[in-house]
Amino acid sequence: MKSIRYKFYLSILLFAVILSACNYSFTGSSVPPHLSTVAIPSVIDRSGSGENDLSEKFTNTLIEKFTSDNSLQIADKANADAIVECTILPLQDAPVVVASGENIAQRRITITVKVSYKDLVERKQVFDKNFTDYGDYNTDAQNFGGDLIAARSAAIDDAVDKLTEDILLGVVSNW
Repeated sequence: MKSIRYKFYLSILLFAVILSACNYSFTGSSVPPHLSTVAIPSVIDRSGSGENDLSEKFTNTLIEKFTSDNSLQIADKANADAIVECTILPLQDAPVVVASGENIAQRRITITVKVSYKDLVERKQVFDKNFTDYGDYNTDAQNFGGDLIAARSAAIDDAVDKLTEDILLGVVSNW
């Protein structure tokens, strides 16, 4: 009987030691515990792109990314623990693939966004840096029924999606 009891306690102790050895921590790579909400004011558009809804599109996509990630809840500036402010800098629309006869077959929209992430609780700047990403589109626009404007818009949407994902990762993982 003592032998069974001894083995039982020994196995529990061994299990506890193994379990504690498997501890994994996200310390240093996650949102600080004092931050639970973030404000995302309207993105400022200094791109000069002529895209009327670029600021709204970027703001909404960024809010959607934060909402679906659920690391920080969206709040207005007065009630937020942190704030992420973004300014879209002049975008580039450059040729990427040149086909025969020096015809441009594909173009690349490159968007750079200046992002300021501030901890409003501790009143400190977490980071202030630029994020850059791109989207490509075919100039023949066959995928969009010959609509070059729709192809360009889809490339911008692609760049915005990648940029907002990078910004989210930068904020929630101190990347």
